[in-house]
Amino acid sequence: MQPERPITPSTLSVKDLRWQIQWDKETCTLCGKCTAVCPVNAIELGVFRMRRLDPPVGFLEAPATVYRSYYGIRQKTDPAYACVGCATCNLVCPNNAIAPARADEADKLRFHIDRGGQPRRRGGRRNAPGVLLDRLKFIRISMLTDPALDAGRHEFELRTLLGRVLPPEQNLRHIRENGWVPPVREIYPLIIGGMSFGALSPNMWEGLQMGVAYLNEELGMPVRMCTGEGGCPPRLLRSRFLKYVILQVASGYFGWDEILHALPAMKEDPCAIEIKYGQGAKPGDGGLLMWYKVNRLIAAIRGVPAGVNLPSPPTHQTKYSIEESVAKMIQSMSMAWGFRVPVYPKISGTSTALAVLNNLTRNPYAAGLAIDGEDGGTGAAYNVSMNHMGHPIASNIRDGYLNLVKLGMQNQLPLFAGGGIGKSGNLAANAAALIMLGASGVQTGKYIMQAAAGCLGSETDRCNICNIGLCPKGITAQDPRLYRRLNVEDVAQRVVDVFLSFDTELKKIVAPLGRSTSLPIGMSDALGVDDYHTAERLGIKYVV
Repeated sequence: MQPERPITPSTLSVKDLRWQIQWDKETCTLCGKCTAVCPVNAIELGVFRMRRLDPPVGFLEAPATVYRSYYGIRQKTDPAYACVGCATCNLVCPNNAIAPARADEADKLRFHIDRGGQPRRRGGRRNAPGVLLDRLKFIRISMLTDPALDAGRHEFELRTLLGRVLPPEQNLRHIRENGWVPPVREIYPLIIGGMSFGALSPNMWEGLQMGVAYLNEELGMPVRMCTGEGGCPPRLLRSRFLKYVILQVASGYFGWDEILHALPAMKEDPCAIEIKYGQGAKPGDGGLLMWYKVNRLIAAIRGVPAGVNLPSPPTHQTKYSIEESVAKMIQSMSMAWGFRVPVYPKISGTSTALAVLNNLTRNPYAAGLAIDGEDGGTGAAYNVSMNHMGHPIASNIRDGYLNLVKLGMQNQLPLFAGGGIGKSGNLAANAAALIMLGASGVQTGKYIMQAAAGCLGSETDRCNICNIGLCPKGITAQDPRLYRRLNVEDVAQRVVDVFLSFDTELKKIVAPLGRSTSLPIGMSDALGVDDYHTAERLGIKYVV
């Protein structure tokens, strides 16, 4: 029977929860599928007791009290098992008898999630409403005098360069003095950002790699994917597909023993080496792979015990300044591959980004700079970090580009932008806006997860449990019972679809500018915004 619960200061009702399960007793057949697939065990089969009054037969008889028991679905009210609104129960219900509904009043659960003295860690992204990039408009449209192009009839070369591009005279001097030329890669301007093997499930990671390989081998699109911190499967390191991968080394150095041991057996060089110093969603904080996801495979690749938290230090512990980093880290990574591979740092969006950039301009070993803005996603971050820390990517990229212009180096050191690109679904428009503000390319991760694998997370805090390995779609889960729900070939097909649609939309934006042979990097006269102060800050046109 349904037990009676004592009412205490910590007692919650279903009304207090963010998501409430709506269950139809009449159509439910009690098959149990919903309770079996719920990733957070928010619902359970329960035995209920119903009191009913039977009407009397005659006028003088008193009504009889009858108690009846029945089975039904019950939602747990413990914050540890709170429904996340993923609606997996609805997906498997044969009768459409159950579905989560958002609470119709203020969410009281937020005051109870710090039980045990631990602040909330959240997967997914920040939930801040509104995106500046979506407000930027493309206002420069060629009419008569400029060579306007038809996106459907002309050939476009939407490519960008990753690597230090020195002027011819500096190249010759550099060859005489050092005997080598800084390596440069021609790549597609949309990069799949760093999502590690461990943060993503094996099926999701393999699907992304298959999609990237198809785009390169069959369609001729030089798309690249960053591994994130955590290494990668040994078979990838020894395959010819490694040239489509950007290997990331971060402050935890997870997986790097495996990578260094594989160096003699590598058939191809990686596209580049990314040295991560910060993440946009939690600047000043290191990465974290929670113990839920550290199974024996992940532990073996990362060289750690299984079932333990894997936090990365906030900074590289052997480096105390960006100057020392350039002198040691970037040069040592370049030496490991015989100076054949571009090496660049990735930092969080911050007011000190210009100091990092100015230092990189003085060193020819630096192949570029990636900046991750405040809307960047992560697998596990504290709520306070995601919602209250960081720097918008638009102004950071613009400041960096204008600084390069002052130094006359805007065509030498590429900038790559990340953080919330495509957050509202406008991937191509957001990417084009950042390119016109000065970025040579953009990185995106969550958009790929949402589009290629059907991620259920949203900016209204739906699902967003990537950090604890209970992803209902199997995207970020390390439990075989969950990640086997994800079909590898379907993920690869959707990755290809995403890039083809992005390519079409980007051409539709670039065509009216009359640019068919190069990206409109820094072409800020093509941008406008309806806010005066934003226009002044970014140095673009104010339009109303």
